[in-house]
Amino acid sequence: MNNLSIIVAYSKNRAIGKNNQLPWKLSEDLKNFKKITMGNSIIMGRKTFESIGFILKGRQNIVISKTSKFQGVTMSSSITDSINKAKKSKEIFFIGGQDIFEQTISLVDKIYLTRINEEIDGDRFFPEFDFNQWEVIEKKEFSKNEFNSHSFSFDVLKRLNT
Repeated sequence: MNNLSIIVAYSKNRAIGKNNQLPWKLSEDLKNFKKITMGNSIIMGRKTFESIGFILKGRQNIVISKTSKFQGVTMSSSITDSINKAKKSKEIFFIGGQDIFEQTISLVDKIYLTRINEEIDGDRFFPEFDFNQWEVIEKKEFSKNEFNSHSFSFDVLKRLNT
């Protein structure tokens, strides 16, 4: 069985995007994202892929869409289909957007969570979930600086066995 995880950055008000873009610049978070996901499968919706604008090298890029087709990625029609197509990965990461997170929050055992320490205007949001079902197994703080537009923390949450 593969490990299913979400990797996401959100603000205090759970904003994850605005106008199909990330509404912040966090260089350290992007480096962390690359390091964690490298060599694994990343699953995303069509809008997320379009907002990135290119294939993320060193990872199996799986795009869920019922209508669109993209060159150089693995196309999938559903969450289940995308998981089946990612069988060779040790860890499978759902990377967005809102609809994908809403469908997978109940499936994953880990959340790699970048929490931005401000409310940020957005039009796409991460779903509510019960923090009592999760334990923080790693936490790292980052300050606002010339590379990071906001201060933030990077937490790894592991689902508690219930």
